[in-house]
Formats: sequence, C-alpha cells, structure tokens
Amino acid sequence: MLSDALKQQIQQAYTQFLNNKGLKARYGQKLMIAEIAKTLGAIELDDQNVRQSEGHVCVIEAGTGTGKTVAYLLPALVIAKALDKKLVISTATVALQEQIIHKDLPDLRQHSELSFNFALAKGRGRYLCLSKLDNLLIESQSGLDPNRALYEDERPPFDTQAVKLYESMADALAANRWDGERDSWPGGLEPEQWQPVTTDHRQCTGRRCSNVSSCMFFRARESLDSTDCIVTNHDLVMADLALGGGAILPAPADAIYVFDEGHQLPAKALNHFSHHSRIISSGTWLNQCNKQLGAILGEIGEAGDISRYGEELPSVLSDCKQRVDQIYPALDALAQEVVNDPRQSHYRFPGGAVPEELMLMAAQLASGFGELSRLLDKMVGELNRALEDPHCPVPKVDLENHYPILGTWQARAEANRELWNSYAVADRERAAPRARWLTPVQLGSSIDIEVCSSPIVAARTLEQSLWQHCCGAVVTSATLAALGKFDGFRLRAGTPADSVYQQMPSPFDFSRATLHVPTQAVDAGDALAHTQALVDALPELLDPDEGSLVLFSSRRQMQDVYEQLPSDWQGRILLQGAHSKQEMLSQHRKQIDLGEGSVLFGLASFSEGVDLPGDYCRHVVIAKLPFAVPDDPIEATLAEWIEGQGRNAFMEITVPDAALKLVQACGRLLRSETDRGKITLLDRRIVTKRYGNAILNSLPPFTRIIE
Repeated sequence: MLSDALKQQIQQAYTQFLNNKGLKARYGQKLMIAEIAKTLGAIELDDQNVRQSEGHVCVIEAGTGTGKTVAYLLPALVIAKALDKKLVISTATVALQEQIIHKDLPDLRQHSELSFNFALAKGRGRYLCLSKLDNLLIESQSGLDPNRALYEDERPPFDTQAVKLYESMADALAANRWDGERDSWPGGLEPEQWQPVTTDHRQCTGRRCSNVSSCMFFRARESLDSTDCIVTNHDLVMADLALGGGAILPAPADAIYVFDEGHQLPAKALNHFSHHSRIISSGTWLNQCNKQLGAILGEIGEAGDISRYGEELPSVLSDCKQRVDQIYPALDALAQEVVNDPRQSHYRFPGGAVPEELMLMAAQLASGFGELSRLLDKMVGELNRALEDPHCPVPKVDLENHYPILGTWQARAEANRELWNSYAVADRERAAPRARWLTPVQLGSSIDIEVCSSPIVAARTLEQSLWQHCCGAVVTSATLAALGKFDGFRLRAGTPADSVYQQMPSPFDFSRATLHVPTQAVDAGDALAHTQALVDALPELLDPDEGSLVLFSSRRQMQDVYEQLPSDWQGRILLQGAHSKQEMLSQHRKQIDLGEGSVLFGLASFSEGVDLPGDYCRHVVIAKLPFAVPDDPIEATLAEWIEGQGRNAFMEITVPDAALKLVQACGRLLRSETDRGKITLLDRRIVTKRYGNAILNSLPPFTRIIE
C-alpha cells in the first residue's frame, strides 16, 4: 500500500509544480497520478531488494491534453527513488525522447523542487565509431573499404561525395562542433551514409579499443550508473532484454519502466525477435568470405589459435554455400507464384507450417551455419585475448582493423542459424505459431528471395523477459484500448491479468470537431470506384485556404488520386515520398504561417505522432477505414491461429485494430483544448456494415453529420 509519506511527497510536488507554473490541476492528470502511485506504491521488496508482490504493472490510456508526461514522471520518480530503483522512460520516437530530456524533465525538476538527475541512453548505432571513421578515411585513399556491411553485396559503392562527408565529420569532431551522435549531425544522415561509421556489439572491441578514452558511446554509458532517471527507446530496451537484461540498461529487477507510446511496444518486440535472410545475397557473401579469408589470416593468423580455426573455415563456408544453392530452387518455385501475381508481395506458408522437404533442408542449413558461427566465435575469442596480450606478435592496429570484420561475419552466421532453425523446427501444439514467408526482391536482372520468420504475438517474449522480472512498469499511450477494451493489447503484449487497466477522461470538448460522412463516400471495398470517388470529392471538400491532412491506407491509391487531381490542386499538395516527413511538415507550417493553404497527403506514419495544432490542421480527411493490409504475413497467420480455435479473427483482431487506428487518425485534429475543425471519412462502410457501428461508437463524441 502507498505510504502516507510518499503520498504526501507526491501531492506536495504536484501542488508546487502547478503553483510555480501558474496552472490548474487537470482532472485526468490527477487520476493518472493517483493510479500510478497506487500501483507502484504497493510494490513490496524482499530482503534482497527484489520485488515479491504482484499487480506491479499499470496500463493507462490517456489522450492528448491529459498531461500524461507529468502524470507518470511525478509519482514514478518519487517511488523509484524510495525503492532504490532506476526509473527507465522508454519511447518509440526520437522526437518524444528529446521533448522529455530537453523540456519535460528540466521543467519538472525546476518547478516541483524534486531532486533527481537524468540522462539519455542510446544504442551504439546512434554513435560514431572513431576507429571505423579513421580506418575508412585511411583506406579511402587507396580505394579500399574495410567496413563490411551486414549485406555487403547490397550496399552502394563508396564514392567521392561520401569521403567528403566523412572528412567533414572528422573536422567537426576535431573542432568540437559535433558530439559524434547521429541525431545531432546538421541536416541529418541517411542510413547508407551512417552505417559505415557506426558499430554494434559484435564489431566493437570495447575497452580494448585504442580510441576508448574518446569514445562517445562509452562516455554516455558511464553517466548512467549515477543517474536516477534514464530516457531511452523501445528498441534499446528490447536489445537489452535479448542480452538477458542489465547489459546496457539497468537489470529489469532494478528498474521501474515507463513505456510512453506504449501501443508500439508489441510491434517493436516482434521486429526485434524476427529473422530474415536473402538467398542469393547469402551465397555471394559466403563466396566473398572465402576469398577474403586468406588475406585476413595472412595479417592476424599468428595471434593465438586464429590460424587453426581459420583453416577449418573454407570447407564450412563452401558447405554452407552448397546448401544455400540447393534450397534455392524449392524456394524459387514458391516465390514465382508471387512474382506472377501483381496482387501479392509475399508467399506465406499457411499457418506458418513448412513442408517437410523444406524443413529437412532448413535443418541442414541451420547445422552448417551453426558450425560456421562456432568457428567464428572461436576466432573472435582469440582476437579478444590477443588484444589484451602485450606480447602478441600481431600489431594491435591490425587486430582492431579485423575485429569488426570477423564480428560482422559472426553476426550474419548467427542470424542465418536462427532463421533456418526456425524453419527446421515445427511449432508446438496449441502454442502460437511463427509466421513464415518469402518475399521476392529484384536484384539486377534476377530475383533474390528474402526468407522471413517472426512470432505473431510478442506476449510470451515480453511476459518472460520483462513483466515477470521488472520491479514495476507503467504502459501509457493515447490509444491502447480498442472498442473500449484492453483485450487486444493484452493479447499482443502479454501484460499480466492482475495489471491495472484504466482509461483517463480527456479534457477536450469533442463537440468542437465535426465527424462528417458525406454523400460522396462510397464503399472502399471497391478499389477503383473508391479511388474515382476520392478524385471527384476532394476538390469539393477541401478548402484551398486552410491547413488539411488527407490520410491514405495505400501508397498506390494516394499516388493515383494525386495524379488524377487537377494541376492547380497538385500545386497545393505535399505528397509523402516526394519529400521527407520533416520537410513536408516544415513546408506545410511555413505555408500556413504565410496565410496560404496547404494540403498534406500522407500514409499511416502521418496518423500518429504528428502535431499540427490550430490553423496548421483544420480538416482531416480519412480515405478509408484503416484495416490491416490483407497480405501482411504476421496478421494473416495470427488470424488463422485464432480461427483455428473457433474464434472470429475479424471481430476479435481486425475490427478492433482498425478502430484503434481510426482513433489515432482522428486524433490529428484536436491537439489543444481550443482547437476546432472537421473530420471527413470517405468510406461508406462505417454506416453500411455491422461492424461499422461498433467502430463509430468507439470514437470520441464528435458532432456527427452522416449523409
């Protein structure tokens, strides 16, 4: 039970914060503070300071305007400190991380007079690797590139423009104009520009690196030990849990987590525990390894037993290549069904079940890549020992140069082993199956095949690695409950049944927004008729002098509608894909600030996390009900699994998910208590289908006009 002392401390800090800011208490915010305090305050610890009580997870839906950041920070900071635990705030986006670090936490500390410190934790991949930058610039002079990408054969060639970029990075570091973080580089960096100069735990030599004293990543990590509150992202939390917890962030037992934008947590977990590999690219990579091996052993072979293990590699590499070549025809025969059907982009194994012939070949591949992984692990181990041996005959610079190469080989071998093992082993009865599918990829004049495998729900993974072990957790978002229930989130995230599940009341007057289903709305199930209806309706419905956002579920439909609109309307539209998201939003705001109209055409990424208050968005047009893409392999396998249990997957999964996404899309309109405007839905199914009424009633109480 929450002690009186903690309760009083939280109440006093909240009152102090409001008074110093000149704010009034918000009803939803007060309720959220109370629920979180009650849940976390009831946590009981044993003599080893490990949680021994249940009911330690709190799931709260709190819409825009609730003030949820303060509502979770205040009680969580106080209680985490009282329990001698670290508070880990995890978000899905960099934008929210920066808001919490640069605005919310400093603001709360200043005005509540609570005493705490905080830091931002990012993965290695967000920091520059000085060793890779140095080697890259040295090797660029001779036209060589030692930084092998995970899919080396797929990476674009190294060019003069890239060299100039890396030289400017080195100059900026030397002049202290840059801190080595990707997110702070002026103008941003594309993945293909950044990948050659960053690293991961497989390529990093750690404390043995000659640049460790200047390493931005290790400097940032050292500050976490003495930090009360760590702000990070869902991907880094998943990476830490995959390593057993406590490798990067505090161990789950020593942490209280807050997952903001928590609706994205299950999807992030699925991405992290999925596997994929391309057949032709893997074969090419295996050949490249064999060709490069002799040169590598010639330079570092005298270090420990590297040569002994390296001499075994050629036969193992050749064996893996032979087995990859053997499985290709069987996979290609299946993939051709997709290549010849423009309506499909994947070949999915029904129910995730792989034919026995493929399972046998997959088992051989898993065995081959397992042996390759074992040998590379031995070689990396020898490299580690050699780096610490002052009498090693191989120069340290050569060891450091080849460490990331062998580390990357090892990572790719392990990834292939995990993938093929997931194809070789049948799913357990009554357990949720894995989704398994093939995606044809154009590779020059030929077709490569990407082989994929993924869990269909993250519940078991999150339950076993997170919820069971953490000291406490809060999951919050503006959209967690679908059709008024948390069942869908529980299914996907595996949150305990004894968790607190609450929806906070919104401070908004939703009658300030009109939900309009006009006569021009047609059944979106007929794609051609629906596209034509959009082309005809949009010039009539949109005001050319105001800020509008038009949301599509299909890139093809968005492009088709844009191309068929009159040219004067095309000039007013900012089309996703033609510009970066940030550039689109910046241009849109600039046009509105000049007193001119602007229309954004966007896809799902514009349905959440886009903040366009006031005149920046007076009209949201939603082209169709946001049902999941029909050929999504994970969703299709999940639906099959549910149907196999005699349940209705459409009503249990598809409709609630669409309702949740529709709420997110509608949420782009009202961003403050003074906002007003209209939402137009151009899909007649909302009023003609049985499920439409359930979706309609799950929306906030907008003023409705249904024609």
